[in-house]
Amino acid sequence: MRSRVGLRQARRPVPTLLRGIYLPRSTDAAAFAMATYGIPLLVLATTDSAALTGLAFVLEWVPRLGAFAFVGALVDRHGTTAVLRAASAGRALVVLAAAFILPTQAAGLGATVTVMLLAASTGLLTECSYIAAETAGGVAGRGLGARAHRVQSVLIGIDQVATLSGPALAGVLLRWAGAAGMLMVIAVFSLLTSVLAPRQDHQAKPVEPQPVLQGLHTGWSTLRSLPALGWLVAGLTVSNLTVALLQAATPVIIVKQLGHSTADVGLIWSVAAVASLFAIALCRRSIDRFGLWPVGAVSATIAASACLAVSFTDTYGSYLTLIAVLMTGEGGMTVVLRTLRSRLIPAPVFGATLSLTILLLLLPFPLAGVLVATVPPAQLGHVITVCAALQALGLFAAFTRLRTTPALRTSFA
Repeated sequence: MRSRVGLRQARRPVPTLLRGIYLPRSTDAAAFAMATYGIPLLVLATTDSAALTGLAFVLEWVPRLGAFAFVGALVDRHGTTAVLRAASAGRALVVLAAAFILPTQAAGLGATVTVMLLAASTGLLTECSYIAAETAGGVAGRGLGARAHRVQSVLIGIDQVATLSGPALAGVLLRWAGAAGMLMVIAVFSLLTSVLAPRQDHQAKPVEPQPVLQGLHTGWSTLRSLPALGWLVAGLTVSNLTVALLQAATPVIIVKQLGHSTADVGLIWSVAAVASLFAIALCRRSIDRFGLWPVGAVSATIAASACLAVSFTDTYGSYLTLIAVLMTGEGGMTVVLRTLRSRLIPAPVFGATLSLTILLLLLPFPLAGVLVATVPPAQLGHVITVCAALQALGLFAAFTRLRTTPALRTSFA
């Protein structure tokens, strides 16, 4: 009996990148985008409160940050398949429960509590699935050596396609099918991710479970030993404060100040994702020829310029255009970050270090939610201007420091 099982396993075909990595990443990214952009819209539609929308953004991101303290260690110990399946199935159950509960509640305290709990729980589970999917992509990219940036470009393209379709789909469904319709679609994508989770070989390590603080210490020690990655993460962390603030404030600005619908909010991020897709394709070829640093520096300049200009706009069309330019620069910097991350982080500590880097990059998101919840909507433009100036300074300092770093100057032709 044992020999038959072993023979059956030996004959099992090795999954292609399409089936083993790209397809499950696509369904997870779709659920990620719809939850990230759709749930704040759901809160605004349910409560009609800018302050509660900002608070929901905080509740959505604080659990995500907490996930990084332990999910990386779980992925290192149990593998990407188990973590991705469990997190995706859990997210499906949560949104299905909310889809059945919300229609039975009238607007008021009950509905507010439901959407706030939904924001917190989906935030946690979505980040768990993201870390597992990102680790699977890192493993696949590392196996290709100098061509790792090509896998990362495809993965970023998948994320941008999800960002293109997810917000628009969430906004349209929320407007025409209600909260239940939007949540049911998120549940479908989550269940598909659980079924399609990549089957990567994993052997449990014969060690005692690693404490949370020890996992963070491992990631921090690895990051400190990689100065190039550390400087890039530091610059992008400062930059993300402005990006997060725009993400949190966009529903309030578009719906409350400019008088547009929730579908128009989703359209902004969808159009921006189209521009980002072109940038990612261009960056892939540019990295082959020029290396990581020139591509990253140009992308940083584009992103910082767009953020400085967006606070001065007062029309929907110009706001949409500048967000698209911002996403173009963000796409280029993300290609550089993911490529450098997959090439430099050692395999035995990849999950823990990946978790720490993403944790640092996402620290500004809860702060952005607090700003939206506490600052009057009429003053948000001034806050965006200050944050954009800090972003420009942070990116300038980071890429100036990295200008002579060999890991970012090498081309991949």
